[in-house]
Amino acid sequence: HIIVFFLLATSFETLLARKESDGPEVIELQKEFECNGKLSWPELIGVPAHYAKGIIEKENSLITNVQILLNGSPVTMDYRCNRVRLFDNILGDVVQIPRVA
Repeated sequence: HIIVFFLLATSFETLLARKESDGPEVIELQKEFECNGKLSWPELIGVPAHYAKGIIEKENSLITNVQILLNGSPVTMDYRCNRVRLFDNILGDVVQIPRVA
């Protein structure tokens, strides 16, 4: 049991150290993406997702991929200037600030 604990603790420290070192690189990478147009829509919280999708597409014509997802759904971590994800609840209302991502 001690060996298993030691191996797990060692693995955790390695992952934690890597995550901390990746932080600045991730920030620098995001700075490289200079997306144009409106990038977030806080005013759409509580609005029906299908209606919010139309508003986003109208306000930023560079957005070509608006995804409607149930809040908590897994998503990829890649960053795209043409994509906005709308997270809704079971009633279909937006529950997170829609952002270019």
